[in-house]
Amino acid sequence: MSPPRAVARALVLEAPRRLVERELPLPTIGDDDALLRVEACGLCGTDHELFTGALAWPTGFIPGHETIGTIDAVGDAAAARLGVRAGDRVAVASRPACRNCPRCLGGHLHACSRFSGADSYGLLPVDRAPGLWGGYATHHYLGPDTVLHLVPASLDPVEATLFNPLGAGIAWGVELPGTGPGDTVAVLGPGIRGLAALVAAKAAGAGAVMVTGCGPRDASRLALARQLGADLTIDVLDQDPVEALLEATGRLADVVVDVTANAPGAFAQAIELAARDGRVVIAGIRGGPVTVTVQPDLITNRGLRIIGASGVSTSAHARALELLAGGDALGAPIPRREAGFDGIAHLLATMAGETDDVAPVHAVFVPDPAS
Repeated sequence: MSPPRAVARALVLEAPRRLVERELPLPTIGDDDALLRVEACGLCGTDHELFTGALAWPTGFIPGHETIGTIDAVGDAAAARLGVRAGDRVAVASRPACRNCPRCLGGHLHACSRFSGADSYGLLPVDRAPGLWGGYATHHYLGPDTVLHLVPASLDPVEATLFNPLGAGIAWGVELPGTGPGDTVAVLGPGIRGLAALVAAKAAGAGAVMVTGCGPRDASRLALARQLGADLTIDVLDQDPVEALLEATGRLADVVVDVTANAPGAFAQAIELAARDGRVVIAGIRGGPVTVTVQPDLITNRGLRIIGASGVSTSAHARALELLAGGDALGAPIPRREAGFDGIAHLLATMAGETDDVAPVHAVFVPDPAS
C-alpha cells in the first residue's frame, strides 16, 4: 500500500521572497489517506502575495493550492470515500471538508463548518507532519478530509490547472449571483478569474458584459477580454465605468463581480455600478484594513444584495473540468508561463510586478522533468 521509502523535493517559503528547496521523506500511507505525485500546480494572486509578504502569513510552509497530480498510493478507506485508485489523475480542492457538518451534508463542502481558509493546502506549516501540504513539490500528502475531483483522461495536467480559476468564474460569476439570460454584468478586474467570470456569464446568457482594468499593466488583458466576448472594456484610469456602462447599454449592471486585488476603490465602484435589485459579488482581497468612501444609501435605496465569495463550490470545480475536457473552454488561448524549481521565484516576482517581464495571465508550477 505504501510507496518505497524515499524523499520528495519541495520548496519551502522560509521568509518573504525566500523559497528554499528541501527534501522531505515520503510518508507511510495508511488506510485513510493518500499520496499524490504532483504534475502541475496553478498559481494565483495569493501565491505571489504570500511570496512577497504583501499577504501576511507565518512562513515555513510549502505553497501551492491548485494542484493536479496522479495518485501514487491510497488507503482502502480513502479510495472508497474519494472514489479514486492508484494511477488516477485528480484535481485537489484547496480546502478540506469533514463531510459530516450541516454545510457538508447540504453539498457545500467548500464551506465546511469545521475547516476555514486557514486550513487550506498551500498554507499549512511544513513542521506539521508529514510536511507535504502544498503543490510546490514533487509529492503532496492528502489527508483524510481531502476533496478531490477526477480529471478526464483526455485533459493535459497543465491545462487542467485551469479548473481552479474557471471554477471560480463559474461560482462567482454565475452561481452566487444567479446570473441569467439578458443580465447586464460588470466584472472588475481582468485577471484569470475575472476573465473566467466573463466567459461564465456569457455562457449563462448575459446580455452584455463589461470588464474593467487599471492602467497599462491591464491593457493586454482587456484586449484578451474582448477576444473572450466582452462587450465593453474600460480602463478606469481613462474612463468612468459607470458613465461608460450607461452610455453603452443604457442601464446599470444587474450583476457586479469584483475580483480585483488590493484595490480598495473597486468596492465603492462596484456599489455604484449596480442597478436596482442588483447582486454584487465581492471576491477580491484588499490585503488588510482599508478606508473606502462608499455611498451606503445606494445599498438600501437600490435594494442591493452584497455577496461575499469565500471559496469555490465543488459543483463549479466539477463543471470547470467538464468544460476543459470538452476543449476551448475559455474560447481563446490563454497566455501561460510555466516554471520549475529553479524558475518559480522569478515567475512569482514577475506576477507581483517586481520584474521587467510581462506577467502571464496564467502561471503554472511544473516539477522538473527529472523529478
